[in-house]
Amino acid sequence: MQRKKLIAGNWKMNGLLSDSKKLAQEIATAVKSAKPSCDVLVCPPFVLLTTIKKALRGSKVMLGAQDCSMFEKGAHTGDVSPYQLKDAGCDFVILGHSERRADHKESSALVKAKAEAALNAGLKVIICVGETLAERESGKALEVVEKQVKASLANGANASNTVIAYEPVWAIGTGKTATPQDAEEVHAHIRNVLVQKCSKAIASRMKILYGGSMKPSNAAELLKEPDIDGGLIGGASLKSEDFLEIIRKAN
Repeated sequence: MQRKKLIAGNWKMNGLLSDSKKLAQEIATAVKSAKPSCDVLVCPPFVLLTTIKKALRGSKVMLGAQDCSMFEKGAHTGDVSPYQLKDAGCDFVILGHSERRADHKESSALVKAKAEAALNAGLKVIICVGETLAERESGKALEVVEKQVKASLANGANASNTVIAYEPVWAIGTGKTATPQDAEEVHAHIRNVLVQKCSKAIASRMKILYGGSMKPSNAAELLKEPDIDGGLIGGASLKSEDFLEIIRKAN
């Protein structure tokens, strides 16, 4: 089945007001002009969301956040509610990124709780999964990813509200990239897991992104694989020319 590709930029903890606004405007202007066939999403830090929302106005570039709380509101200092994100104009939220799982000890159970809260708030979610280098070298990559998918998906997850991002931990920010064949093997396995967890119909329509150092030089090769439906882009999303080149290669 043909799935519309999604190119999502995860800006992580990067950018100040002026340069981030300029980056968003450059992306918005180019997308508005080129009208790519893929969907485009940018996910800046929380403090930039309102500014970037304004910078994207008039384009079809969507806005996302990088995390959210499992709670709607209350005494949770430092957390951000999914309802606040929706109110700020967000379409998506990234959940379970490997940096959250490692640095903040987030479990798949917590990711699931956050995903369910986000869906209840009317957001779409990108659920991140992926194995470490040690897990891959010990032959456990597929097992690890399968467990994460099954334990992280929200009840009620479907192809219109949930995207999976496979991000081999060893390839994030390192410049290393899984070969297209290795990435496709995991993506195909994730789709088979989705058949078991959801249904064949949902699995055939749900987008699965690749999120491990995708850049202009390797995007075309990765994106031509049958089960790779786009990219969750880190470093390359911070340069408009690189991000826009990946968008062009997704068409």
